[in-house]
Amino acid sequence: MTSTLTRAGTRTASPRRRPKAVRWRGSLIAWLFLAPALLLFLYFKFIPMAVGLWKSFHEVKYISDTWVGFDNYKTILTDDEFGAAIWHSVVLALGTTVGSLVLGLGFALLIEGPARYLWFVRTAAFLPVVTTMAAVAEVWRIMFHPADSGMLNTIIGWVGVDPQPWLGSENSSLWSIMLMSIWRGTPYDMMIFLAGLVGVDRTLYEAAAVDGASTWHRLRHITLPALRPVFWILFTLAAIRGLRVFVEVYVLTNGGPNGSSEVLMTLIYKLGFQKNELGVASAGGIVLFLATLALTVVVQTLRRRQAK
Repeated sequence: MTSTLTRAGTRTASPRRRPKAVRWRGSLIAWLFLAPALLLFLYFKFIPMAVGLWKSFHEVKYISDTWVGFDNYKTILTDDEFGAAIWHSVVLALGTTVGSLVLGLGFALLIEGPARYLWFVRTAAFLPVVTTMAAVAEVWRIMFHPADSGMLNTIIGWVGVDPQPWLGSENSSLWSIMLMSIWRGTPYDMMIFLAGLVGVDRTLYEAAAVDGASTWHRLRHITLPALRPVFWILFTLAAIRGLRVFVEVYVLTNGGPNGSSEVLMTLIYKLGFQKNELGVASAGGIVLFLATLALTVVVQTLRRRQAK
């Protein structure tokens, strides 16, 4: 009797396995839905990447390509123009990342809350992100007009600061682009920080307030630790965005004056489409891809180590 019940219970408890044909059919349907997007990725992303990698080892000519091995990469690593462009890209990425993160967090803390009027403030603050980059850069180019009547020069003149050349000087052109990039990236970081702040346990703030903790201590010991995953994500995205900057530089300065704001993307564009040095330009694109990949891997590795 006992053995019979045991066998019956075992048969009842064992889960019913889906037929192999049904599981295979479900996977096929999923892949069919993904097929259009995968084909677009293949044609517009992966195939051009493979062709670019192949051409980076060649001297590209109109009739045929000549194998040159790693000569194009040697040119990138030894050429002073490429070295300056890489340095400008790193400085611009670092400054944009730090500036947008700090300002984004500050604005998120200021406008966080359930008040009804805040939806309008958030929407207005987010507008720079959804505006076309070329249009934004053109507006800022007008604002950066170096004359006394320029908009920014007029504003700083109210506090007694002399007119600045902005984009017209080798010493300030890169910093001017950085200023616009921070303005552009801050609203995006702010919205992500706002989403992260929603997940912070409010009882921790109440307990800290009862214990007499100041606003700074609550920010340091509750808010910032809770936002650590958000910081890692935004740092990665902002750094990649800074390394791959192109439209801003192209519209505002086109790398000038005298190459003082030349970044890797604009230099690659000029070599490939203006000087017809497609081999060197392809090598530059591969270097930029590897730098972006390395940055992502390093940031994710540090994040996982800190999470343990």
